[in-house]
Amino acid sequence: MVERAQSMGLANFRLVILKGKAYVQTYWHSFQSRDIFTLWGILQLLRRYPGRIPDLDMMFNCGDLPIVHSSAFSGPNATSPPPVFNYNKDSTTLDIIFPDWAFWGWPEIDIKPWVPLLNDLKEGNTREKWVDREPYAYWKGNPSVSRNRRDLFKCKTSFFHDWKARLYAQNWKRASRRGYKKSNLADQCTHRYKIYIEGAAWSVSQKYILACDSMTLLVKPRFYDFFARGLIPRHHYWPIRDDNKCRSIKFAVEWGNSHPEEAQEIGKTGSKFIQEELKMEYVYDFMFHALNEYAKLLKYEPTIPPGATELCSESMVCQANGLAQEFMIESMVKGPVDSSPCTMPPPYDPSSLSSFLQRNTNSTKEVELLENQNKHP
Repeated sequence: MVERAQSMGLANFRLVILKGKAYVQTYWHSFQSRDIFTLWGILQLLRRYPGRIPDLDMMFNCGDLPIVHSSAFSGPNATSPPPVFNYNKDSTTLDIIFPDWAFWGWPEIDIKPWVPLLNDLKEGNTREKWVDREPYAYWKGNPSVSRNRRDLFKCKTSFFHDWKARLYAQNWKRASRRGYKKSNLADQCTHRYKIYIEGAAWSVSQKYILACDSMTLLVKPRFYDFFARGLIPRHHYWPIRDDNKCRSIKFAVEWGNSHPEEAQEIGKTGSKFIQEELKMEYVYDFMFHALNEYAKLLKYEPTIPPGATELCSESMVCQANGLAQEFMIESMVKGPVDSSPCTMPPPYDPSSLSSFLQRNTNSTKEVELLENQNKHP
């Protein structure tokens, strides 16, 4: 079943862990260095918890979109879906969620590994008090990757309308190194509100936007990564309609400016979630539990695939150069940790899960009702 992901063209690489060592068989390289830094992150997990990751055989897709569609594996003659790891999924796909590559650095656009970047973002939050920030919603990114983002750019200020949004296009493929510096994430906590909107699928920018203690205006998402389902509307973020973005954003900004204490609290709660619940140690622990639970499902003994090469941190560092090498050194796990991984809580029972999801739905509907009434609570 695992090998079917290769024959169906669903995976960038196959990774086998055997007796604590990692072996990779690359089918096709990902965009930029996503595959390299994903493999690097798994190697750091093996260094952090040596001997504690069981033998396993996994396929990984590094694209934006989840790729295992449930509709392709339904019906009386359907085959079982191949297990493929990915960075995100939606309700129509069966990909296995895994933390994204950027936790260990994104050299192509000069984004640091998560630990030093999180410190920079924390410091950036202190440079300007919330009340002194620009009383508008801010977004900077590439609008050309999806219709959803192109639609957002209809909310740019014009002679006829001020939708209270300050939007800036950034084409990462064409940006110079100077352009990256001007896009330093720690320098972007200058507005009271920051917009998160998906690109082709989920966007890696979500954690960076939430880490500013500006109130996040989260345009209704379709996709989710490994932590997003823990976010609660009107607690960690303010929900924005996807079918009427401009008016929804304008209402959110005006509501926040007239309810500054509540808006600040939402911003701080979202930032606190990222700072405390998304610590690098917890990212590793999620990886640890995901791979351990996955390995339990294998019904065969993994073997090294033909043509696979062994990976080790030292050789990857030596083969890298520039920022990629710098980020690898900066994010390298120095050695085993004395502590054990966190204990996973039991899964939600159906009733509790339904109740949690319904509370989130109700909270979003309350915001939509306020918008429709076009008056403050």
